[in-house]
Amino acid sequence: MNYRISRQAGSLSPSLTLAIDAKAKQMKAEGLDVVGFGAGEPDFDTPQHIKDAAARALAEGFTKYTPSSGIVELRQAIAEKFKRDNGLSYKPSQVIVSCGGKHSCFNAVMATCQAGDEVVIPAPYWLSYPEMVKLAGATPVVVPTTDATEFKITPEMLMAAITPRTRLFILNSPSNPTGTTYSAEELKALGDVCVQRDVLILSDEIYEKLVYDGAEHVSVASFSQAHQDHTILVHGFAKAYSMTGWRLGYMAAPEPIAKAVDAIQSHSTSNPTSFAQKGAVAALTGPQDHLKTWLAEYSKRRSYAHQRLNAMPGVSCVNAKGAFYLFPNISRLGLKSTEFCARLLEQERVAAVPGIAFGADDYLRISYATSMVNIQKGLDRLEHFVRSLAK
Repeated sequence: MNYRISRQAGSLSPSLTLAIDAKAKQMKAEGLDVVGFGAGEPDFDTPQHIKDAAARALAEGFTKYTPSSGIVELRQAIAEKFKRDNGLSYKPSQVIVSCGGKHSCFNAVMATCQAGDEVVIPAPYWLSYPEMVKLAGATPVVVPTTDATEFKITPEMLMAAITPRTRLFILNSPSNPTGTTYSAEELKALGDVCVQRDVLILSDEIYEKLVYDGAEHVSVASFSQAHQDHTILVHGFAKAYSMTGWRLGYMAAPEPIAKAVDAIQSHSTSNPTSFAQKGAVAALTGPQDHLKTWLAEYSKRRSYAHQRLNAMPGVSCVNAKGAFYLFPNISRLGLKSTEFCARLLEQERVAAVPGIAFGADDYLRISYATSMVNIQKGLDRLEHFVRSLAK
């Protein structure tokens, strides 16, 4: 039998973040004391009122198909969230609920990109963006950035990367993996380029609520109607509500794109889980008190980890302004990121994600969405490893 794999599927690289998390969990199951810095999910539990709403829906038999784009109640709540938090007006028909923020990104790319198109992606990037573009038959155009500029793409860099074939620009602020956030002025300048060149923006804002030092998130869609008309805004419940396993995300987009995404979803996953959507309504309309507590804890961990990393010989690290990751530079230690992380896991029982997964081989990603005890222990081990390399 000739098990021919499609060209698109054959071009993909498996998710290194999921692979490393699985490896760490396997080692833990074997009785090894592993500190995991790999997973991109909060270590806090989903707030109780959200779980209660889903449990109540399940008990009441809300277990059947819903519209493929999600229940109207949830889409209305999402539209109200965008109005309340971002000053953006969307009709519920412009909102599509999906099986996670990743699914929303995938749907957006599939609905707008095809063979012959190019998609501009600043690096470091979330590792799934280029793979989604390749699955759509389009070409990722990666624009490298470094810690010297806080991993930010400039309007000049974006303009230089745009060609007549450019269909989409992917923007992620706050960023996974770097924790970088763009100011309102920086976002407007990038949006202006896209409006001027008639390029769509896929703005992944799933870490919107996780910003530090008194910063406020601004959406690139909020500057004018033209900016909004050029933006596909992707969001989800995983990060701000610790609902990673619930697999619920959403997008807001111009009506033609929303309709295309709805059609794609109707032929792929159909609707997101029915009773989970009721929990999502409670997440958006219920108390938000947990966020203040979570942010205070994340900020404490961030400050501690940032200080520890910069005190290690041969390591430098820009401080994160959002999300829950740090992205230290290890270029002076003589190892590229894959070998560095493999040896770190084998010798010190610390799981981190190699920067090459994010298009930046001189770095690694550290998630501080884990307890302070784990952070202290893991950084002690990392420092021991780094010092052995620096001798």
